[in-house]
Amino acid sequence: MPATLLLDNGSSRPESTRALRRLARALAERSGRAVHPVSLLHADQVPAEALGGHGADTLEPWLRRALAAGRRDFLLIPLWFGPSRALTRFIPELTAQLRRERGPFELRCTPELCPLPDGEPRLTEILLGNIERAAAALGLAPRRLVLVDHGSPIPAVTAVRTWLAARLRERLGPGVVLDEAVMERRPGPDYDFNGDLLETVLHRLAAADPASPVLLPLLFLSPGRHAGPGGDLGAICARVESAVPGFRVYPTALVGAHPGLIDILAGRMTASARPAEASTSG
Repeated sequence: MPATLLLDNGSSRPESTRALRRLARALAERSGRAVHPVSLLHADQVPAEALGGHGADTLEPWLRRALAAGRRDFLLIPLWFGPSRALTRFIPELTAQLRRERGPFELRCTPELCPLPDGEPRLTEILLGNIERAAAALGLAPRRLVLVDHGSPIPAVTAVRTWLAARLRERLGPGVVLDEAVMERRPGPDYDFNGDLLETVLHRLAAADPASPVLLPLLFLSPGRHAGPGGDLGAICARVESAVPGFRVYPTALVGAHPGLIDILAGRMTASARPAEASTSG
């Protein structure tokens, strides 16, 4: 049986690693298999004492230790919404390097969370559930929403947000306006496929109707520098609210906090047992 890794991008903030470990535990309980929480980068900067005395694992050192211990079969479950360069370049290049150094081994990578063109309808349900729960807690009917993601220089990654936004509009129905935005993007027309920056979209909505609140569905998995407490998203919302008295923005919960994510990840593990349905990195 392969060693199973649940892999995220990683963050220098401890709450991100804690969230990854919670997901790995839940997935292990669901599957009955050991699941190792591993980050691609950054997480090894977190002091071990901030993580209960156990420092975070990052991918290359983890694989090197496992190969040195004689492991030769790995299943990687990635926590990316779309085909990030981590999946299309970094991991294949690392795998090829380690094979040159250590000899042959198998590393299979399950699909990203929303592989297009078919997408992942269960992600739509997660986002919709987060919207409904936020609206209920606030006692309001959602009328203006902005689906926001981090932003990527890769059009195929932005296409995931667009796919999910289209399905959300279908489910939310008439009378609800759902915009899209990106937290950050590279300047210039070559990156216009990302759409408008969140700050720009919020200012536009505030100018049109400062009295009507905006719900902010977050296409983010874990708390960290961007989506965690005191993170970039909160700072953006606070700047716009400060500039427009009375205007309010209410973020929803993170995708990674929804129990439905475990259903998706468990499905990836089940499909990995059928080699024709799993991809190989490297």
